[in-house]
Amino acid sequence: MVQGDSCIDKTILRKQQDHWENVFSNNNAKFGEKPSLPAQWAAETFRKEGKAKILELGAGQGRDTLFFAGNGFEVYSLDYSKKGIQVIEQKARENGLSEHITTLQYDVRKPLPFEDETFDACYSHMLYCMPLTISELESVSKEIKRVLKPGGLNIFTTRHTGDSQYRLGIHRCEDMWEIEGGFIVHFLSKEKIEHLSEGYDIIDIKEFDEGPLPRKLFMVSLRKS
Repeated sequence: MVQGDSCIDKTILRKQQDHWENVFSNNNAKFGEKPSLPAQWAAETFRKEGKAKILELGAGQGRDTLFFAGNGFEVYSLDYSKKGIQVIEQKARENGLSEHITTLQYDVRKPLPFEDETFDACYSHMLYCMPLTISELESVSKEIKRVLKPGGLNIFTTRHTGDSQYRLGIHRCEDMWEIEGGFIVHFLSKEKIEHLSEGYDIIDIKEFDEGPLPRKLFMVSLRKS
């Protein structure tokens, strides 16, 4: 049974937005310039299935946004960091990709500002392990499904409970821990992933490593039923 919202003080979670603003203001390429491996894997799937119009949530500073746009996809890129969106817009101009990228500073805890069945696919790299409660993640998954076309794909990654940093640092809420650097991470179990996939057909849940720790992640591929 999946339980959630066991938080003493959600204001601590809300302050993460300011933390990310500071991080992105001090470094225009916090995660580097190269696209992530999940973005490359997702792009291959999108090409094979003819998915052209992509919604990207939690786009950060746009390393994956630029990769998608550079490979011919039409990308709608959302992040709640004003600085992150400014960096994406700047890099899009510098790389001649502005006509392929639409940006919006937006908090996904609110309903997505799009009509039903707008997108071929949704992609997010580590949005699901941001400091969002299970009930908020349930809403995100439902909103993504709403804006996907029939047969649309929801591909996302998240750190999981097999990660070496799970249960380290300060416990903040549910399975969220504030780790080194002041980042609050929601580590998801496979049970929670399956719960958040309700209403979709699960194509694949695979594990992979990223970064120097390394971070332990799931890459989840879902199809709108």
